[in-house]
Amino acid sequence: MRTLLVTGGAGFIGSNFIQYMLGKHTEISIINLDKLTYAGNLENLKTVEHDDRYRFVEGDICNAEIVNRLVPEADVIVNFAAESHVDRSIGKPDDFIKTDIYGVFVLLEAARSNGIQRFVQISTDEVYGSREKGHFSETDPLMPSSPYAASKSGADRLVYSYYVTYRLPVVIPRSSNNFGPYQYPEKLIPLFVTNALENKKLPIYGDGLNVRDWLYVMDNCEAIELIMEQGRDGEAYNVGAGNEYSNLEITRFILDFLHKPESLMTFVEDRKGHDRRYALDIGKTCALGWKPRHSFQEAMKETIQWYCHHREWWEKLKSGEYLEYYRKQYQNRL
Repeated sequence: MRTLLVTGGAGFIGSNFIQYMLGKHTEISIINLDKLTYAGNLENLKTVEHDDRYRFVEGDICNAEIVNRLVPEADVIVNFAAESHVDRSIGKPDDFIKTDIYGVFVLLEAARSNGIQRFVQISTDEVYGSREKGHFSETDPLMPSSPYAASKSGADRLVYSYYVTYRLPVVIPRSSNNFGPYQYPEKLIPLFVTNALENKKLPIYGDGLNVRDWLYVMDNCEAIELIMEQGRDGEAYNVGAGNEYSNLEITRFILDFLHKPESLMTFVEDRKGHDRRYALDIGKTCALGWKPRHSFQEAMKETIQWYCHHREWWEKLKSGEYLEYYRKQYQNRL
């Protein structure tokens, strides 16, 4: 049985990936190392918490003692752990530098010392910066605009250096904006869906015409697995879906689906360093045999319905009750 150490597995993409992998494969086990910050939620993993192949460990990837204890048990490291909210990085960038760069260094050192078979560093399209026309390829220079994107760019280059210097078998999936179930309601889609359900204002930055390529999280999980298994050592792989929509279009889709008035939209001062458009050339990943299976419209409808049917999940998060709640729940299971 092969063992994956998934870091940041209680977060949005990480928890979807764990459920996907355990549901698809019988001959794997997963250790989930998560610091359980505000965005780490053990309720995301209730479907697998009693699976004998799954184990949760609370801890920080910056903690070398914990990392060095767990890595010898693993064959593969998949690193989702990161501070990832751009707005927060503008206000407090030091947390992002520590987790997204130093934490990756700790993982790399442990991987190098223990002969890990594959190190998968989960990255983002934001490392490329903004582009008015065309699409970014994996060989384009990294030009990050925010402290968050800069911290992820630094991690990318550090991971690559361990391939060049130590021949550590690394791959770097770079995905566009993900959406789907279990996404913390500070990101655009879950925030706007839940605000609309509560008849609260939907705050749109600037003119709302910033464009993103929207990728359904399960399509991303499939791409990550394929890159993990078939990607070439030392290579980065773009993962996108070609679903380019402005924030304003996303907002109107949500309001229309929920039969809510456009009067809920409110325009606010634009974010500092706000990239205008992201777009990826995904030909390299498609050449491995991957393509997104979900249409944007159907995936969006399913996502909105998920938040409609799981109000208890997000109401706790938005009320601020969850941090105390999950710690009590976790302690009760010890």
